[in-house]
Order: sequence, then C-alpha cells, then structure tokens
Amino acid sequence: MMTQVNNEIFWLTLTLLMTALFWVPYILNRMKEHGPWTALYNPQPDTRPTSQWAERMMRAHQNAVENIVIMAPLVLSVEVLGLNSHISATASGLFFFARLLHFVLYTFRVPLLRTVAFLVGFCCQATLAGIILGA
Repeated sequence: MMTQVNNEIFWLTLTLLMTALFWVPYILNRMKEHGPWTALYNPQPDTRPTSQWAERMMRAHQNAVENIVIMAPLVLSVEVLGLNSHISATASGLFFFARLLHFVLYTFRVPLLRTVAFLVGFCCQATLAGIILGA
C-alpha cells in the first residue's frame, strides 16, 4: 500500500538527505591530506583541513545542521496539525534550495549572496512558524 507524501515531508526528507551528505567532500579531502587511516580514525577536534574550501565546507555543514534542527520540527508540526498549504509546501521546497545554495556559496566564499541564501532559509522557517501560530 502506497501512502501519498505531502510536499512538506518530501522536501524535508530531501533536505535531511542533502545535509547528511554534506560531509562527504571534506572527508575525502581529509583522506587526501592525512591519509585514509588518520582521516577515518577518530580525528582530534583541533585537526583542521589545510584546504580553505574544506574548512569553509565544514562550517557550512555545521550551519546546515543547526538550521535543520529548527526546520524539521516546524515541518513536522505543520504536518501533525494538518496545516499543509501551498504556502507551507513552497516554504519547505524553497528552504531546500536556499540551504543548497548557502552551502555552495559558503564553500566558494561568496559573502553577500551567501547571506541572502541564509536569509531566504530563515524566512522559510519564519513562514512555517507563522502558519503554526496562525499569523
């Protein structure tokens, strides 16, 4: 039996999967820089990549995790409360693309557009919060 997945849950799932994969490039870089055994062993917290892009990518990944912690409960609350709408679906989809864009722009050191992408993601979170609060 197939269950229809709401757009909000679909986009949340894609965002979670994307966030879960953000670590792959910088770990591959770490393997290249330090060798596979050292990279896969439990790296020390002060072991930083020598490549600037990898350092930025690690920070972008951390930022994505921090934001998914806010977005996921909002999407799930919309779902549980039955408040799904075109607006909540659009906000959930837009959040995915804003976070992807933020990750890429952060990695490649594009300051102004990176901030715009972050703000778009924040507005998506605020939109869902507003829907939940009846605003």
